[in-house]
Amino acid sequence: MSQENNQELDQNAEPAEHLRATSQLIAHSRAELGRVISGQNEVIEEVLIAVLCQGHALLEGVPGIAKTLIVKALGRLLGLGFQRVQATPDLMPADILGTTILRPGSADFAFHAGPVFTDLLLVDEINRMPPRTQAALLECMEERQVTSDGTRRPLPAWFTVFATQNPIDFEGTYPLPEAQLDRFLLKIRVAYPSEAEERQILERHHGGSGAGLLEDASIEPIPEGLLAAASAEVRAIRIEPELTTYILALSRRTREWPTLLLGASPRAAVSLMRVAQAAAAFDGRDYLLPDDVKRAVQPVLRHRVILKPEAELEGFDADRVLADVIAAVPVPRQ
Repeated sequence: MSQENNQELDQNAEPAEHLRATSQLIAHSRAELGRVISGQNEVIEEVLIAVLCQGHALLEGVPGIAKTLIVKALGRLLGLGFQRVQATPDLMPADILGTTILRPGSADFAFHAGPVFTDLLLVDEINRMPPRTQAALLECMEERQVTSDGTRRPLPAWFTVFATQNPIDFEGTYPLPEAQLDRFLLKIRVAYPSEAEERQILERHHGGSGAGLLEDASIEPIPEGLLAAASAEVRAIRIEPELTTYILALSRRTREWPTLLLGASPRAAVSLMRVAQAAAAFDGRDYLLPDDVKRAVQPVLRHRVILKPEAELEGFDADRVLADVIAAVPVPRQ
């Protein structure tokens, strides 16, 4: 989702009347989060899209570039609950899901809810969790519930997992299986800030009270009900049959692409449609264009496709292959 497109929209176009809540949410979010986060406009947009589409997001980037701060600030902005789990090799499923304990002085057992019972769950360094603990998140992410001792316990309606991982450090990690990766709506790449943005970070810390940027900023939450209204507007974005065919063609083409071992699943095609709708809403339109679909392809599919070993040896990566797939699929005529 390009910053240039957003700026062009702000200057030259009025949002569609049907997107009043979405445009209010976007304007408020940019103003408030901009007081805490320097740069990272595309990342901020994509984490907002994850919540609006009620999906989950995997944030990948080196340590120290505000991945955790972005999610914490988002929770305050949206007025949602926030919990953080630091993944370690000895983390057990009960540590995040909760466990049944004996009540003191009685013979009754009570369920002690884990940190997963929240709106925004940040799992830091998710690939440091052992496989059985990673698997414990599968039901939560797909069905938004936890089954414990045969009892189904629903999670909050806005339950969203934001997981982080370091693309460089692989020692002592457990790579996420394809089944888990497929449950993430987006894989967001968080890059280093520009020189001007990094200077702003230094100045903010120098002028701060020491309590932290988040405390100093005093983020103003959005009005109650605005998030639900914006999410409904995004789901209502109009999709013409030709665009549905285009989404289908892109996802199916990845399954036969010569440099890919594994292509996009049907769940990935649904995710591509939902994120493209959000991209259109962020551009102030209540209808889908092929460009919205193109902009959604890489963040939606880059973690779902698997390259053949020989393609990796030749220097290909997922984004490059997906760019080739986009170029090869005919764009529907308007």
